[in-house]
Amino acid sequence: MSVEIRVEYRGDLRCEAKHVPSGQTITTDAPVDNGGRGEAFSPTDLLAAAYGTCIMTIMALVAKRSGVDIRGATVRVVKEMATAPSRRLGSLDVTVTLPPGLKLSDADRRKLEAAAKACPVHESLHPEAKINTKFVYQ
Repeated sequence: MSVEIRVEYRGDLRCEAKHVPSGQTITTDAPVDNGGRGEAFSPTDLLAAAYGTCIMTIMALVAKRSGVDIRGATVRVVKEMATAPSRRLGSLDVTVTLPPGLKLSDADRRKLEAAAKACPVHESLHPEAKINTKFVYQ
């Protein structure tokens, strides 16, 4: 399945990306440490957001198949950049917090954690990027 994204440069290190099928748009800025204004997501911020939303989406698909509602679950992603050998994503520290009162068997927990670690964005990251993922069951 292909999806078209159109990107237009708006000047001053700012871009607008349009998701053609839905018409939704997002704006990006270069980060302050790279000469931008930092007033919107940077491209690598979007990568971190994509990772967090991918984890949650894949976990929700698995949970739904098992008859489990994980509504209210959250993902916190902290992104760090690397500068050597090139500027790229260096690490993502990820905390997945499941909602309070959620009753999960050990098998359900294993399925959810395996799903999170197998999301397509994770599979697309540079192999040297350090991904630290923690699951919190309240």
